[in-house]
Amino acid sequence: MSKVTASPVPMRLYDGARIGKIPPIVLYLRGRAFLDKDRGEVERPIAKAMAETGAIVLEADYGTISHNVFPKAMECAFQALTDIARRRKEFGASVKSPLFVAGDEAGGNVAAGVALKARDLLPGELKGQMLFSPMVDPQMATASFRTADTLGMREAWSDGWSHYIGSFFQHPYAAPCLCSRLAKVAPALIITSEDDPLHDEVLSYAERLKASDVEVFQHVFAANCGWTSLYKEGTGKWIPSFCTQFSQFIKSVH
Repeated sequence: MSKVTASPVPMRLYDGARIGKIPPIVLYLRGRAFLDKDRGEVERPIAKAMAETGAIVLEADYGTISHNVFPKAMECAFQALTDIARRRKEFGASVKSPLFVAGDEAGGNVAAGVALKARDLLPGELKGQMLFSPMVDPQMATASFRTADTLGMREAWSDGWSHYIGSFFQHPYAAPCLCSRLAKVAPALIITSEDDPLHDEVLSYAERLKASDVEVFQHVFAANCGWTSLYKEGTGKWIPSFCTQFSQFIKSVH
């Protein structure tokens, strides 16, 4: 990774394949239950996979500035998106490069909020949103979420939601699953796995997007493929299939 300068929100550029004259450019938002402490020093396998598949991937450190509190966290991420849109060529992209936002877990929540705000304030600018096991439901009451107890994640996710959302429980940008107006948001690639505690809320959000006539591409990995440890190196049996899903989504909406 290399640090991007002259940006109001700290960003890092992932080195990748740079395939094609008009590569897609992806704003990536990492997760970790709104409590991430590594501040972006460690490369994420999912961001590396997108870069090695040919995308220009910029990871925005929205958490350091915002302390992972809504609405500032989402506003920092949105500011990064507008900055990238304005400076495409400086990052090695083309002025015609399609712009995407992506995020995993808590970062997937922020990415979904950014997509909603982009629909409202930057119509037509965002080509797609990629939500990888996004945390979208602060109620944490789905059947699949019960497995969070066995993984020791319920407390972390509960603490993370309390820290992030505060008094904004009903705000559509903070809890996308509660948003009543999803129409005309950017097409979505939504990925989860059979053994993902977030599985049910992720697929429920996908269905709500479809019901609002949003184009949705979804994929559910088999259990035990390593998807639930997507932050960790060496757990990537899912990576080849993920790269295929990613590439197909880019081509479908480009």
